[in-house]
Amino acid sequence: MLAMEIIEHGVCRLSVVSIRTEPTHMSEQVSQLLFGEEYEVTRISDDRKWRQIRTTFDHYEGWIDARQHHGITKEHYEYINRAEFKISLDVTSSLLYNKTSLPIVIGSIIPISGSELFRMEEQFAFNGESKSLGNKREFEFLKTIAFRYLNAPYQWGGKSPFGIDCSGFAQMVFKICGYRLQRDAWQQASQGKAVDSFDERVPGDLAFFRNDHGKIVHTGIVLAENKIIHASGRVRIDTLDARGILNADTRQHSHEFAHLRRILA
Repeated sequence: MLAMEIIEHGVCRLSVVSIRTEPTHMSEQVSQLLFGEEYEVTRISDDRKWRQIRTTFDHYEGWIDARQHHGITKEHYEYINRAEFKISLDVTSSLLYNKTSLPIVIGSIIPISGSELFRMEEQFAFNGESKSLGNKREFEFLKTIAFRYLNAPYQWGGKSPFGIDCSGFAQMVFKICGYRLQRDAWQQASQGKAVDSFDERVPGDLAFFRNDHGKIVHTGIVLAENKIIHASGRVRIDTLDARGILNADTRQHSHEFAHLRRILA
């Protein structure tokens, strides 16, 4: 596949922005941008009302409303990729952006660092809980972050505590802990290291589940004591066994187990 020409560079300056498959608000939402996430613009719709983008973190492609596009220079974009910014840990918090208060959600990128290499074009102030984006953390921290999403409603393509899907949940939890996962469950299913058998699982492993055709369609994070936290209807904790996920409410298996991957170092 030929590389697409980069027309513009951008960074999300709203709390949450939908990424859609087609340039219309009636199109399927496939992912989201959270505040501080950067991207490249590869196409502008004929009516100039939409931008086709490729996200920098996971190279996901889709369309955003041009009114929600915040363009930045190539130099600023490259600086963002070099800088060691912070990532927010509070379920919700506020950021003072150009002297205006803006609500943000957990997993947003806080564009404040100790680097003096670049004079920032914008003004920010933030006093919420955060950590360095690239700082890798252990399972207990990962568990704490995962639990902050408990009861978040399921939403296809979602990445926020107000709507999230199974792979978005896994991606965001691991991102906050300093690990890079791809966007979709089938992509995540080949990342990290293979776990040879169900009995070798440890807390923090990713469990994957298949449909009747053998396709990976679901994922969740393994907890201790035969439990799993995952997004199904809402972010919830259920029982995990060699057959799959045993729903705590219905007492029936909801997902068929496929395999495990180890992401944590």
